Amino acid sequence: MKMLKIFPALLLIFVLGAFSTIENAIYDGYDIGDTATDFSLKNIDGQMVSLSNYENVKGFLVIFTCNTCPYAVAYEDRIVALDKKYKSKGVPVIAIMPNNPDTKPGDNFENMKKRAKEKGFTFPYLLDEGQEIYPQYGATRTPHVYLLEKTDAGNIVRYIGAIDDNYKNASAVEEKYVENAVDSMLAGEEIEVQTTKAIGCSIKV
Repeated sequence: MKMLKIFPALLLIFVLGAFSTIENAIYDGYDIGDTATDFSLKNIDGQMVSLSNYENVKGFLVIFTCNTCPYAVAYEDRIVALDKKYKSKGVPVIAIMPNNPDTKPGDNFENMKKRAKEKGFTFPYLLDEGQEIYPQYGATRTPHVYLLEKTDAGNIVRYIGAIDDNYKNASAVEEKYVENAVDSMLAGEEIEVQTTKAIGCSIKV
């Protein structure tokens, strides 16, 4: 009788363990040096945007962000500044909203358009419809940054993580992780800090 009771429990553990393994395999995301696949996502102007649309660039700052997360809101001006500083140098910002709008209505497409207009976004703000892209990258937070270098072999991941070391106060930032990474990449130098922990809200499914 004990074996009959134990067997279903063991079976359940096995099934859950197998599911967890499969899930982790799907959602591991990119590591430094990986090649990021392209995407085609709808921008707030209704146009579809892909990395392949950009011909004369040296890379991309792909930033997963949203309207409703306090961390993402705190970084909005800094994201605009990053685009202003690096777009002219060949590294534009590509912002992607990864949350499920059914879960977070404040992040729906209409509110994305309103927020972009209010903040004067100078970069594409794309909807990850169906939430298919952020798991490929392995993004878990908003904001979460991926610096890609455009090469003949594809878009290579060079940095993953936070924008800087102080989301609360831009004037108190001591380590500008993204700026340091982009500057090193453009100079053809090794990026000293290649990964940091993204600080922000969890992506809502």
